Amino acid sequence: MKYGFWLPIFGGWLRNVKDEKMPPTYEYAKKVIQSAENWGYDTTLIAELYLNDIKGTDHDSLEAWSTAAALAAVTEKIEIMTAVRPIYHNPAVTAKMAANIDHISNGRFTLNIVSGWWEGEAKQYGGEFTAHDERYARTEEFIQILKGLWTEDTFSFKGKFYTIEDTKLEPKPVQRPNPILYAGGESEKGKQVISSLCDAYVIHGHKVEEAKEKIDEMKERRKQAGCEPFRTIGMAAYVICRDTEEEAQAELERITTVDDLSGYAGFKDFTTKSELEQKIALQDYSVSNRGLRPNLIGTPEQIAKQILAFEEAGVDLLLLQSSPQLEELERFSKQVMPKVEELRSELAKN
Repeated sequence: MKYGFWLPIFGGWLRNVKDEKMPPTYEYAKKVIQSAENWGYDTTLIAELYLNDIKGTDHDSLEAWSTAAALAAVTEKIEIMTAVRPIYHNPAVTAKMAANIDHISNGRFTLNIVSGWWEGEAKQYGGEFTAHDERYARTEEFIQILKGLWTEDTFSFKGKFYTIEDTKLEPKPVQRPNPILYAGGESEKGKQVISSLCDAYVIHGHKVEEAKEKIDEMKERRKQAGCEPFRTIGMAAYVICRDTEEEAQAELERITTVDDLSGYAGFKDFTTKSELEQKIALQDYSVSNRGLRPNLIGTPEQIAKQILAFEEAGVDLLLLQSSPQLEELERFSKQVMPKVEELRSELAKN
């Protein structure tokens, strides 16, 4: 199992807690990523939203790509996975920017391809928000252009959404043939695009049996598409680690009690503009990305056992959220990561 975390660009992950002591500033983000790198984390995921989906649209948030470039220059080992939404980006310019950041990071820059779900944000920022399957059709062309420019000396493309002619991109990315392209999706069209064009698969928070079913399906789709196996399968999860189960459950109760709906501006668009396989309750949405469903809640040993169950189901990268992020990432690295290895060793002996 590899361990990653969501970079705290919104001021936290809890829609019901106003001040999580994790300000949405570059200085705090830098402190978190440099500390996490020293604690053994493998990856950070930087979400791309121009409005604050967690604390409310009138609150501060960091822009993903400029933050990624800055952090690439002040880190040494950690993978920097940055989201990109084709409805806002020119694919040729994106390919050029990504190659540049890949050089800044010496081959540590990867992309999370997101087709987009927030219509209200798109109206504010000029995104071309179309019907669901058309957004994925745009994504399909977007990825084809990225890969073409990264691998060919000269590349031309003519599609419904994009046209480029005799385009050259130098230097190519450090990673060959291309920076890893992650994506997650639950619709039929989304699964088709991901299984045929992306390199890694990411799921929202799920229960173990849900995760296994989805992963098995996508592995089979990948095989049927004639592609190599996914390089990584990741899952988002929110962690509550405490000395006792009672303390962990008390924290769960605290963070899911809804007193203020200001952080729920995107709830309707997320649940109606996406084609989700599970019905999402308001409690699920109280923590970003359905992070409570994996049930990484309890003592270090309880969480470690759950992680091994997800590993058995096919997950090999956890993308964690916690609050406050700096303190909880340190706790997880010192208490849960070693416990996972200890339990794995014990199972290997039996």
